[in-house]
Parts: sequence; C-alpha cells; structure tokens
Amino acid sequence: MVDTETFVPEATAEIEDEIGDANAVIALSGGVDSSVAAALAYESIGDQLTPVYVDTGLMRKGETDQIRETFDYMDSLRIVDAKDRFLEALEGVVDPEKKREIIGEQFIREFEREAKDADADYLVQGTIYPDRIESEGGIKSHHNVGGLPDVVDFDGIVEPVRDLYKDEVREVARHLDLDELVAERMPFPGPGLAVRVIGEVTEEKLEVARDACHVVEEELEEYEPWQALAAVIGKATGVKGDNRVHGWVVSVRSVESRDGMTARAQEIDWETLQRIQSRITGQNENVARVVYDVTHKPPATIEYE
Repeated sequence: MVDTETFVPEATAEIEDEIGDANAVIALSGGVDSSVAAALAYESIGDQLTPVYVDTGLMRKGETDQIRETFDYMDSLRIVDAKDRFLEALEGVVDPEKKREIIGEQFIREFEREAKDADADYLVQGTIYPDRIESEGGIKSHHNVGGLPDVVDFDGIVEPVRDLYKDEVREVARHLDLDELVAERMPFPGPGLAVRVIGEVTEEKLEVARDACHVVEEELEEYEPWQALAAVIGKATGVKGDNRVHGWVVSVRSVESRDGMTARAQEIDWETLQRIQSRITGQNENVARVVYDVTHKPPATIEYE
C-alpha cells in the first residue's frame, strides 16, 4: 500500500521539476485517477494548470454537471463540447482496438487545441499502473497509453499516479481530502460508453447504455461493487405489449476486485436482478431483454471491449 505521507510531497515535487515555469493542461474526466492527478498538479503548479474536461458524448449520465460542481474551485476549468467530433470519428467502426485508437487520438487532438489556447507545453494525465500493464501486455489499449497517436504536440506528458493501483489512488484521494463522491467513485473506462457498446457506436445505443448504467449503479450500490455496469451487446427478439420487437440486449455486470487486475462476479439476489431488468426494459421500449454476466476476470475482462 502507498505511503501517502511520502508519496504526495514526492509527486508534487516531481510535477514541479518536470513542468518548471511552463503551463500545463490536465485531462480531467471526473474519475478518481484524473481527479487525484489534477489535485496534485494544482497543489504543485497552481495557476500554471488548466483543467480540461472533454465531453465526448460517451460519458455517464449527468457527468458534465458533476464536473462543474466538483471542480468549480479551479477558476481555469474548461468544458469542451466535442460530442459531434467523437461520434463522427467513430462512425462505422466496429473493431474494439480501432475504437480505442480513434478515441485516444481524438482526445489528444482536443487537448492540443486547448493547450495552444492556454499556451501550455505539458499534458498531465491520470494514467495508473494497471492501464500500463494492460496496454503493454496487449490485453487492450487504454486511450491514454496504447491509444495515444505516435506524434503528440506536447513537450512532455506527466503522469503523477502512473505507478499506483486503483486502491492506492483512493488512499491518496482521501489523504488530499477530495470529495467522497470522487474518492470512492467506482471506475469508469477512459473511452467511456464506447466500450460498453458492442459494434458500431450510435447515439441510440449510447442512450440505452447510459440509462442502463445509471440504473445498475443505483440498484447495486448496497453491494459495494468494485465496478458495476451495463453494456449493449446485440439484439434479440422480445415482446412489448402485444407486439413482437427485435430489441437491444443489455448485459449487467458487477464485480469485486482489489486492483482491477483480477475480479470475481458478484452474487446478486434474484429480487434485485428482477428490479434492474424491470427498470431497464420499462424505461426503454427498444430493450428486449436483460442478462447477468457471471464471468470472472480472467477469463473475461471487466469491460466488454
């Protein structure tokens, strides 16, 4: 476990050494990793830092409003509406790795534009150790590691929590007195809902996934999962009213883990699962059925793509 008393001053000193008198932008997503990286960088270089949240259209329900509320103490916070650019870049793409590469490159291009406007030479990211392991090991590319383009218009990329596991990042968040909503928030993938939609990313599938994920997070909160999610995995025949429909299949997943490297599917009681399926199918007429994923990691990964 990380020694926060030692780690925090060392991390802030490292950020100051790497960036010096230059300006930097921080890729802010609202998750605990980027929030801790932002807090460390803000403590280290203050007004030299410009936090940038890119609304990709692939985010959780209410995410943008939550970002505004959580980080309103940072006067230089910028919120970029890039939904149309991301969805256009992903149009027609079905390969999971290609999706991650496109999202990684699009993210960088967005931050390059913002950095130019802020006269910033450095990019700060919340990359953590499992991100690097999975990308370097070929399991899947993370948008902030394996998904990065070969040419990046920054003097350097600073990753203050790159050697920490998720539970260690949470320890640092608590040490920094970050809001509990941030410190204890369950993981959310960097590429967002794009990896919770099998095949081509469309606005319809994104809305189904976004609403279903919200239901799952609410209903499974008492189980205290490491991560709970819903994914749109295909279509199947169903019945709505007296009509036959060919609707979406939503897979629900909830796992326990320490560091995300391995995970066990949680046992969820039948009543809760029925309540989840009732809410998901009831609030979206295009969902035909809901299934529960009982697969551990390995052999599965936690996310679907």
